[in-house]
Amino acid sequence: MSQDKEFEIVREFEVDATPEEVWEAITNGTGGYLWPMEPPEPKVGGTAAFGSTVTVYDRPHHLTIRSEDVGFSIQSVNQLEHVIEPRDGGRRAWVRYVHSGIFTDDWDNQYDGASRHTDFYLHTLREYLTHFAPRPVTFAQFNGPGTSTAPDALTQVGRALGLAEDTAQGAGVTVRGPREFEAVLDYRNPYFIGLRTENALIRIFGRNHWGAPVGISVHDFAADADAQANEAAWQGWLNEVFSTP
Repeated sequence: MSQDKEFEIVREFEVDATPEEVWEAITNGTGGYLWPMEPPEPKVGGTAAFGSTVTVYDRPHHLTIRSEDVGFSIQSVNQLEHVIEPRDGGRRAWVRYVHSGIFTDDWDNQYDGASRHTDFYLHTLREYLTHFAPRPVTFAQFNGPGTSTAPDALTQVGRALGLAEDTAQGAGVTVRGPREFEAVLDYRNPYFIGLRTENALIRIFGRNHWGAPVGISVHDFAADADAQANEAAWQGWLNEVFSTP
């Protein structure tokens, strides 16, 4: 039996970017840190991604987007709010992010997943703003095979990448992915792995913790980036990781 229950996830952070740069990222540059989405219409009542509606539009300070037809059964209302204020004479920005709505089922698991994903996505936003914006992005995302839902799936991925379990966040690493490459381990906890190269952000999602396959997204900022090639290489690598017991 479903049980409607409200949720609210609130985060605040500062970033080395102007309010206008933050605004551009959350409206037109979502492929750089999240996934590509149609930008919201620049007015109250305008349309936004996934059939949602703009309820507050005050560039570059305040944006709220709300949907009451989310499109899947476990959630009935979804709202995203960004409040952006200048810091250090406008050279930096302070951001308050609020994700709220109603989960209709499996509340604890849904909230835990949403909360932990929020931290990773907002970290990736800061990485994008600090290192890559406003460079154009080529985006690819995909999931591992069914066997990547195992409880230790993300641990397996970390080992396959050649990451020692005690490697500190922020350390330089040699990664054994589809090819060997140098990167910064910019994010790591039991749920997610983030790798930053000179031209890309590679995000690895341990969604096995919530009963789903491991996922990967590649945000490639190289001028000659090829989404299909990135997907084929990483998908093949991920499938191989989970083909061996």
